[in-house]
Amino acid sequence: MVEVKITEDIKIGGDNPCFIIAEVGQNHQGDIETAKKLIKAAKESGASCVKFQKTCLKEKFTNKYLERPYENANSWGKTYGEHKRHLEFNETQYRELFKYAQEIGIPFTASAMDMVSFDFLVNLKVPFIKIGSGDSNNLLFLKYAASKKIPLIISTGMVDKSAVQTIYDIISAQHKRFCLLHCISAYPVPFEDCNLTVLQDYKNTFDVPVGYSGQEVGTAVALGAIALGAKVLEKHITLDKSLKGTDHVCSLTPTEFKQLVRDVRVIEASLGTPIKRVVTSEIPCIDKLQKSLVMGCTKNKGEIIYPGDVKIKVAEPKGLNALHFDDVIYKTLVYDKKEDEPLNEGDFC
Repeated sequence: MVEVKITEDIKIGGDNPCFIIAEVGQNHQGDIETAKKLIKAAKESGASCVKFQKTCLKEKFTNKYLERPYENANSWGKTYGEHKRHLEFNETQYRELFKYAQEIGIPFTASAMDMVSFDFLVNLKVPFIKIGSGDSNNLLFLKYAASKKIPLIISTGMVDKSAVQTIYDIISAQHKRFCLLHCISAYPVPFEDCNLTVLQDYKNTFDVPVGYSGQEVGTAVALGAIALGAKVLEKHITLDKSLKGTDHVCSLTPTEFKQLVRDVRVIEASLGTPIKRVVTSEIPCIDKLQKSLVMGCTKNKGEIIYPGDVKIKVAEPKGLNALHFDDVIYKTLVYDKKEDEPLNEGDFC
């Protein structure tokens, strides 16, 4: 199974545990103290990493788009530009958040929404940079990011398989230190649109780790992704689902995120090996419940054992495993055997 080395301490894929990203996004409401609370909550939940979103508005949006009216229940301004400026931290604030995450011991990164933000994150020395689904068709940006040869995690919402292949080709032409995340870009995603089996197709097609970025409500789908082999899992985290913003409804509270991490680790432990065998924990049930071959009637030495002469029961002491029924039939007894007495090797020839 393929493994990608992000840093000396962070490896994704292979036999490593799933890398779980707590996505803050813009659930901080533009408040740096709320952002720090979310970083701390991510750390306490057991997340592998906490992630934000970094945008240079003039690079990502046209002026006309920023000037469009944006007055609704989730708005932080009269125009979309005012709304986004309220939510966007400046570079000094990002450095403060990065330092805080280092102090409490959780890796910090962000999605780069444009090339200017990408360069800032490179200089900040984050362990990897996320490229969101909004840039899954941005070939110029993808080529630029690939050329920097730093670890990337790339979401693949809003495009089809051929575009994902193009993303893979662009990045892999420069390096293989990247992961592809299946993603559906809706908030929240209807369960019937999640299409988790895409993960299996990704695993069979691409020689890099694959994962899942989930915008659906709850944790059930995310846990299904783990069972299907996701080696990266991204879910939003919030302090309060009732807060203003479109992401909160599909986010997890700190308590829910902590439970998600626990459940992921349980699923990973339970996946085990594809080899079907008797395991140690089954021995008590084998001793108590597994059936043996016993005599269905009394028969004497020298008589032949016919199918109607043998029964299968839970016996004390145990006899031959019931799987050996066909090995006993039409054999000759070498000892007298009473009804209900277990049959053992050496009782027949």
